[in-house]
Amino acid sequence: MEKLKNILSNLNDFMSYQLYDSESIHITVGTFLSIVISVIAVTYLLRIIHNVVVKKLPESDKNKFVSIFSFLKYLFYILVIIIILHTSGVNLTVLLTASAALFVGLGFALQNLFQDIISGILMILDQSIHVGDIIEVEGKVGKVFEIRLRSTRAITRDDKVIIIPNHIFLTNTIYNHTQNHNMTRESLIVGVAYGSDVKLVTKILVDVGTQQKGVLKSPEAFVQFDDFGDSALIFSLNFFISNSFAVPKMRSEMRYKIDEQFRSNGITIPFPQRDVHVFQQRPFLHQNATTGGESSKKE
Repeated sequence: MEKLKNILSNLNDFMSYQLYDSESIHITVGTFLSIVISVIAVTYLLRIIHNVVVKKLPESDKNKFVSIFSFLKYLFYILVIIIILHTSGVNLTVLLTASAALFVGLGFALQNLFQDIISGILMILDQSIHVGDIIEVEGKVGKVFEIRLRSTRAITRDDKVIIIPNHIFLTNTIYNHTQNHNMTRESLIVGVAYGSDVKLVTKILVDVGTQQKGVLKSPEAFVQFDDFGDSALIFSLNFFISNSFAVPKMRSEMRYKIDEQFRSNGITIPFPQRDVHVFQQRPFLHQNATTGGESSKKE
């Protein structure tokens, strides 16, 4: 029994050993160990909660929950540390006051980071961007595959990753091709020479659009006679697809077919031509440069 009391006494002395001691802040070994143990316990508890919740969520909502959870995780860590320090007798008011200048400096230095984090939270809450959405940012089209607190990641049509700071989604205009639904209307512009049979042109374009793999049967593809151009009659083939991410390849395939059909039906796709008129006061003097040079030597 006496040995047990000695062990407990030594343990109590060890836990009470001052790691940092000042007028208002007293941090002991016990306080430090309490923080470490609490952080480990919270980590395992949050991991259990994360696994349970993720299993019940649909696939489309898992990434959103992970983004929110990663923010809440750090918030829980901060709260646990503050509570332990407060219960250990640490005067947090003095500590916060002493570090106020540091916080102000960090605030200015990290304002863009906080702006991105707040924007990420707002994006997740208002559901403006989802994983799988096809967006257009600064002229680049990409499919969103990950939404984080600080940035959103999208893959382009040439398999390159765009990392977009989240504040751009709140400050800039973003085109979301799939916000309402997956179906989008696309178009292909083509010009034919003046004098072409416009009804035949319309029929060929509609047939190409209807037979193209990936084009939806409903709504049906249709053609518009858009304008009388400088050197061509302008038509547009409008069609509906469910995967706008693949539209460049589909347009290329349709252009091959349109060119083939136009050639076999005698329809010409014109190119811009210009007439150059030269005005001068006297006629041109045609002279062979070689002959002229030899004659001048003889003289």
